[in-house]
Amino acid sequence: MTVNSRLLVCATLWAIVLGLAAESWAAAPSAEQALRLTPTQPNVDYAKPTPEQTAKCTISARKFNGKVGWVVEDEHGLTLRIFLDTNGDNVVDQWSYFQDGVEVYRDIDSDFNGKVDQCRWLHSAGTRWAEVKNEDGRITAWRQISAEEVTAEVVAALAAKDTERFALVALKPQEVQLLGLGPEKSEELSRKVAALAEEFAKLVARQAPLDPKTQWLHFSASQPGVVPAGTNGSTRDLRVYENTVAIVDSGGKHTQVHIGTLVQVGEGWRVIDIPHVPGDAQASPAKSGFFFHASMSARPTGQSGAPSETMLKLLDKLAALDQAGAEAKTEAQRAEYINQRVALLEQIAQQVGNQQERAVWLRQLADMMITACQQGLYPDGPKRLESLAEQLLKKEKDKELAGYVKYHQIMAEYAQAMQAPKADFAKIHTEWLKKLEQYVADYSPAATTGEAMLQLAMNQEYAAQDDEARKWYSRIIKEFPGSPAAQRATGALTRMDCVGKAIRISGKSTTGGTVDSAQLKGKVLVIHYWSTVADSAKSDVAVLKELQRRYGNALAIIGVNLDFDARAMNAFIAEHKVPWPQIYEPGGMDSRPAVDMGILTLPTIILVDAQGKVVSNSIQVAELDTALKKLIR
Repeated sequence: MTVNSRLLVCATLWAIVLGLAAESWAAAPSAEQALRLTPTQPNVDYAKPTPEQTAKCTISARKFNGKVGWVVEDEHGLTLRIFLDTNGDNVVDQWSYFQDGVEVYRDIDSDFNGKVDQCRWLHSAGTRWAEVKNEDGRITAWRQISAEEVTAEVVAALAAKDTERFALVALKPQEVQLLGLGPEKSEELSRKVAALAEEFAKLVARQAPLDPKTQWLHFSASQPGVVPAGTNGSTRDLRVYENTVAIVDSGGKHTQVHIGTLVQVGEGWRVIDIPHVPGDAQASPAKSGFFFHASMSARPTGQSGAPSETMLKLLDKLAALDQAGAEAKTEAQRAEYINQRVALLEQIAQQVGNQQERAVWLRQLADMMITACQQGLYPDGPKRLESLAEQLLKKEKDKELAGYVKYHQIMAEYAQAMQAPKADFAKIHTEWLKKLEQYVADYSPAATTGEAMLQLAMNQEYAAQDDEARKWYSRIIKEFPGSPAAQRATGALTRMDCVGKAIRISGKSTTGGTVDSAQLKGKVLVIHYWSTVADSAKSDVAVLKELQRRYGNALAIIGVNLDFDARAMNAFIAEHKVPWPQIYEPGGMDSRPAVDMGILTLPTIILVDAQGKVVSNSIQVAELDTALKKLIR
């Protein structure tokens, strides 16, 4: 559909949204008109009703977090489309497409000129977030893209012989500086990526043997690694995948495309190697990983050869099963999907000869089982996890992987017990803490031991056993330095011990730039860690607004929002007219602002006096007025 026809249909539909008289338009809009709109990007898998089904669809005006829009639903009330006016100018600027009632794709007009300039894939469709700066439908940059999706883009670029598409996921020389590498490694990488575009153009000009209809099937790699800050002069941690492979279906045959090394840049990943397609005699995979691994071609035979026929069939079954699982509607259907997927992952893990790759599959298996247990869909989960942990420990002597699985078993067992009818929550919780302590004693070298310690530390802090909590936090930092658990433990100790000390809170502002508490010295400061999902968000903001009105310029407030979705925060701020600056960085409770202060619960409010020293690290909203009266005279 052209831009003009898209705007015409949207304008007609807005007659309903704005409550205008139907007779002021040539024809009343219908669900059929709305369903004519299509995504600007190709190959989006979204609900497409048949003409018979379309006749039974309905369209209605709605409000979404204060934004006016309209929704198209099928005869069963399942959402098919939602189109919104997000800036109140009476023109649609956000088009959302759904599959099975879940949003999977969104077109965005962020500059409100009637043309799409951003595209997002959501939920089961992936994590991609693209920019379309020329507003012509052609993606110009990836704002966000996962490592798996990058390999799919490389395969698509090979199949279409599209050098521009490859360039969008290739590391650019100017991006090398963002990685924080030392001078020598930075110069080496800059030289390496400078010729990527030219070499890829030569590759596709040689008629590399990929069918134009090639389909990406699977991403294969060992677990990602970290090049830590300080390595050969580097200034920051760098996340890396070495020797990645994309398994594809090309012309009805399964094969693998060697993608090489991927590096993380911001919210996206980039390739630094030219892909290698079997049959291309003029090229071969890199002889070694750029950062820390031997290449696939350099590994012993049997570890890195092409997947066996059995393996490829199992991967095909997994892809088909996942597609069928996405369509599961009832709890019984979802439970059956879980059972089948567990069995299939176990078979795949048995087929993998490389121990590192096998560990990746078994970790995925453990992750899936605990999620299913938490959802009440897999009652056999704890027993299966316990059996797998014993096998890994006793037969295979792999204590690290056994520890990973055992930790998941303890957490799955706890989740299952808490869901039981007439559960004795206090008793279950006490027994769970004892099991975690025993786990720490039995699996002290395992990486997940740090996570277990963190659970123990947080529970001691919840129970107001601050000294015990400090011991656990300190032990995590000592035994697992640099780990995510250690980073959170460091933040928790900072928060617990900040009373009477000067602290500085800074972060990215929601309006651009930086919010910095150091700029507010001389005022009493309230730092409000919050989320729109917290029940008290609305009432807390109302109290803070009244306090700001009462105390005027003597009081400053900084909000630190920990929503996963910035849209929810922005809608809340607009609806409730929140006037003070907000810090927001992606990640929710795992974001940098949350981790830096070890935030455990929301809301958390820190009160700072006019000299910049913390008065309270956990004051309640209802206590603020009394405290402020003492600080502001």
